[in-house]
Amino acid sequence: MRQLSWLIAAVLAVLVLAACGGAAPAAAPAAEAVVTEAPAEEAVEAPSPAEGELPMVDPLTVTGDIVTAGSSTVYPLSEAMAERFINEGYSGNITIDSIGSGAGFERFCASGETDISNASRPIKESEIEDCAAIGRAPIEIRVGTDALAVVVNPENDWLPEGVTMEQLAQIFSADVVNWSDVHATWPAEPIQRFSPGTDSGTYDFFIEAVVEPVFGEEAETKFLDAANLQLSEDDNVLVQGIAGSKYGIGYFGYAYYAENEGVIDILSIDGVDATPESVDANSYPLARPLFIYTDAGIMQSKPQVAAFVNFYLTYVNEEVERVGYFPASDEALDGARAAWLAAVGQ
Repeated sequence: MRQLSWLIAAVLAVLVLAACGGAAPAAAPAAEAVVTEAPAEEAVEAPSPAEGELPMVDPLTVTGDIVTAGSSTVYPLSEAMAERFINEGYSGNITIDSIGSGAGFERFCASGETDISNASRPIKESEIEDCAAIGRAPIEIRVGTDALAVVVNPENDWLPEGVTMEQLAQIFSADVVNWSDVHATWPAEPIQRFSPGTDSGTYDFFIEAVVEPVFGEEAETKFLDAANLQLSEDDNVLVQGIAGSKYGIGYFGYAYYAENEGVIDILSIDGVDATPESVDANSYPLARPLFIYTDAGIMQSKPQVAAFVNFYLTYVNEEVERVGYFPASDEALDGARAAWLAAVGQ
């Protein structure tokens, strides 16, 4: 019996030792589970931007005010980008004045009052010289494409096929008073003309693209001497004027037509409608680029300006068509991003 008791005790001891020996491996997975947490910390690190790409902007971290002014055409797009910047966390103030491209360049280049100049035409050499005089070197940032809309009152039933570029120049010239002066079958009624003001890049573009090819050096005089001509820097005033006059005709950025479709009608030009396809193919005669301008010194001394321009370029194609314009080409946007990176030293 003692031997049997001893044998049972020995067997139990071996089983206990085996159980204790198996306990160590059971603890190993717990140690390994702690190690697997390390990669999660690495995952939260923001990836570095690829070459040529802009770094991400967090509007929540951006402080300081931003002052812009210029083109009434670019205004709706800049307003949309500013609203998005604010909605995503920017707590500063963005001022956007719609005063025309020329007046915008005066504030940016002559008096140095603004950080960004909105423009519906390229900057002129004389304006670049004004900028240089106050230590600024304008950087051109392409942000979209506009198709100039030529519009009439919905009661206009004599232009179902639109107009040619030559007819459009005559309509906006002092050489004619009545519609019938341009075409005998059109009404013998005075043309009511509506145009952006002389500080507007839209006005400059219309004179250069439409009136000069027909009237040459006399183009601007012919235009400004025309009867029943109303000029306004406020495109909404022009919309209201055309909507209220059966014999009215005017022009402005496509966004203002898109916003008032049904109140006014758009004309085809040389048989081509303003569409994304015709603008992209450059077959619509009145397509034109849209810009914002800033300066490297401004962006370096005011990081909020650099952040907003970066944000603008990053998301502009998500807003531009909603506003009523057309995207710039990939090549143009790539050039704008490269200009931003060079300006901030990246």
